[in-house]
Amino acid sequence: MTTTAAERAPEASPDRRIWLDGELVPWDRATVHILSHSLQRGSLIFDFLSVHETPRGPAIFRLREHVERLLRSAELVGLPLRMGAKEISDAIVLTVRENPGSTHVKISAFIASVEVDVVPADDRVSVAIAAYDPGADIAARKPGGQKPPKATLRLWIEKTRRNRRRDIIDPQAKVSANYVSPMAAKWEARRQGYDDVLLEDQYGYIAEGPTTNVFFFDAEGTLRTPPDRNVLLGVTRSAVIEIARRDGYEVREENVTAEELFRAREAFLTGTATGICPVVEIDQQTIGDGSAGPKTLALRKRFETITRGGDAEFDHWLTYVESA
Repeated sequence: MTTTAAERAPEASPDRRIWLDGELVPWDRATVHILSHSLQRGSLIFDFLSVHETPRGPAIFRLREHVERLLRSAELVGLPLRMGAKEISDAIVLTVRENPGSTHVKISAFIASVEVDVVPADDRVSVAIAAYDPGADIAARKPGGQKPPKATLRLWIEKTRRNRRRDIIDPQAKVSANYVSPMAAKWEARRQGYDDVLLEDQYGYIAEGPTTNVFFFDAEGTLRTPPDRNVLLGVTRSAVIEIARRDGYEVREENVTAEELFRAREAFLTGTATGICPVVEIDQQTIGDGSAGPKTLALRKRFETITRGGDAEFDHWLTYVESA
């Protein structure tokens, strides 16, 4: 006998508070009506940031760039977000300060009003900011509990569904509707035993993962990644490009075919939740020698040192949060 959503036992709520339209409210009170416009129409925009422990206390990684991307998403979707960059940034810092032990922040902007038409009569945009630990606060409370992150990844290139298209919804907009097709593709890949998928653009070139960007080192040692024309402008992606160039690597942003990926010496994915994660297999083709490559591991070590506040050259990427 099946149960309805209302009949399922509620999960325990984390002892955290979410910033919602200027007020810090308990986790389980940060709710929206089932018939709200953004839930029914997929118009919610969001961004996802990481928080790291440093010798100077918790620090938010590249806060300015994430806020700029959120504002850009609102512009691309046409969501009339009335908060500015400083107001949003200050609210994020406050939320992190009030939620010790947070490792990530998700900021969402959405139309909470119950609406009938696709164009809402009440276009007021609500903003919610959650600072939390996705593993301890969410994953650990699900069936099976929290699973350790994969050390390396096996990928499948999606053959049917294409990446987000500019003539439908701009791929550079982090809007919830943009993630339905990638979700379906990744779901199927997981059923087939793969860890994640890569999507191709409308022309058949490799684009990105559902929530990640892809890089690889070719036979000449050049670091290559698909151009930003048809992929999300990943904040970690741009950080890796800058770090790699500072470390003396040639970096090229250009179209990439599946065959070129198969011949890669090393490959990896980047993202806020992923950081830098080595890829050892794509479409059952072994990448390099089938283990995490030395250049990838060196870049990851440098990246992690930066996020922990151990590299003065990139300290400007960190926004330090004083204790409450």
